[in-house]
Amino acid sequence: MCKQNTKHLFLFISLFCFSIVHAQNSFVPTKKVSFGILNSLSLKEELLQKEFKAKGLAWPAGNIFIRSFKYEGQLEVWAKDNDLDKYKLFKTYKVCMQSGALGPKRMQGDYQVPEGFYYINEFNPNSAYHLSLGLNYPNASDKILSDPQRPGNGIYIHGSCVSVGCIPVNDSDIEEIYLIASAAKASGEEFIPVHIFPIRYSKKNSVEYLENNTRSNPKIKTFALQLKSAYDKFEATKELPLILIDSKGDYVVN
Repeated sequence: MCKQNTKHLFLFISLFCFSIVHAQNSFVPTKKVSFGILNSLSLKEELLQKEFKAKGLAWPAGNIFIRSFKYEGQLEVWAKDNDLDKYKLFKTYKVCMQSGALGPKRMQGDYQVPEGFYYINEFNPNSAYHLSLGLNYPNASDKILSDPQRPGNGIYIHGSCVSVGCIPVNDSDIEEIYLIASAAKASGEEFIPVHIFPIRYSKKNSVEYLENNTRSNPKIKTFALQLKSAYDKFEATKELPLILIDSKGDYVVN
């Protein structure tokens, strides 16, 4: 048992080094990664191996996909072994705090959680919020549609259960999500997709909530319907659709 834990600890140290060096956004650690976090993650890895096996998934996953629903306060992690497989839902996590309202983020300081299609571009094991995964907000659509001078930045999936526009989960959950994403990254998945939706479109009460809260703002409703196209295609096929961005900043889903 001691030898096995030592081996896991070595793998996690290597994994964190990989995350720091290879994240698309550069990250320079300001302090050493705590032994407590490394030890906690080494134990999590053993549990995740068993959970993945129980779901018929290989560990580490060859590809993962994350999607979040603002109104429902949920974050899902999907996984598959290779490009030929279809995604399977691994687990649904609770988003433990929300800020803002339905609708996309359009400027710095609006407290909005973004909506749209992103990917993980930063792994921060030294986050002030336990652990964090950065998103590439503003993306190409946001840069066209948001405030040109102050669109905002620094959007993360993180722990500590606090939020001013990010997607927070509890510390135990971010350890799992961070570990799954880091392992997929180390296995070769360069761009881990993250889709953020205002609602779960298959739920009647959620659709009614969206309708009631967008009557005075048709732009938000139109935007939500653009996102719905991607949701519907994934639900039908369990494969990620091709998503493009036109010259107006609108999403075009194929």
